[in-house]
Amino acid sequence: HNKVNIVPVIAKADVLTKKEVLRLKKRVMEEIEEHGIKIYSLPDCDSDEDEDYKEQVRQLKEAMPFAVCGANTLLEVKGRKVRGRLYPWGVVEVENPDHCDFIKLRTMLIAHMQDLQEVTQEVHYENYRSERLAKGAPAPPRRQTVIEPEKPVGSEIDRKLQEKDAEIRRMQEMLAAVQAQIQHQQL
Repeated sequence: HNKVNIVPVIAKADVLTKKEVLRLKKRVMEEIEEHGIKIYSLPDCDSDEDEDYKEQVRQLKEAMPFAVCGANTLLEVKGRKVRGRLYPWGVVEVENPDHCDFIKLRTMLIAHMQDLQEVTQEVHYENYRSERLAKGAPAPPRRQTVIEPEKPVGSEIDRKLQEKDAEIRRMQEMLAAVQAQIQHQQL
């Protein structure tokens, strides 16, 4: 359990009541601690960080393990399309924080992706590599050899750069929208 980042998730949270979810979350965290399982912990905030960001990180830490439910069906609820599951007693909306922690999980993954990657590379992989070297086994290759494709001509490079820039802007907009939604829900 020290070779990868572990983000604890409780699946099928839509079959549990809110009290059951809270009890299960507490029990899962107790067992993780009892068995000495190392899970990904969000980085601590600096004292000069924005108060809203500090609050967001606090909420994400409290939400672990994330209780989520999945659905790929779009349903119409009160005149709007939502992703969810239809039950005889109502609809469970995947992106409704009252129904599950999917938004918090997504926010955590998007906002802390760089840290997740760095911890994986600099901590977990290096520990694994050191362990292999200590055992006398040959070190695993640092990177797989990749045959690079032919370099596209200038206009092709420009087009790809513009696509990547647009993708980055969309991700930044998504992150801003998620943060705004979390702030709105806190009010």
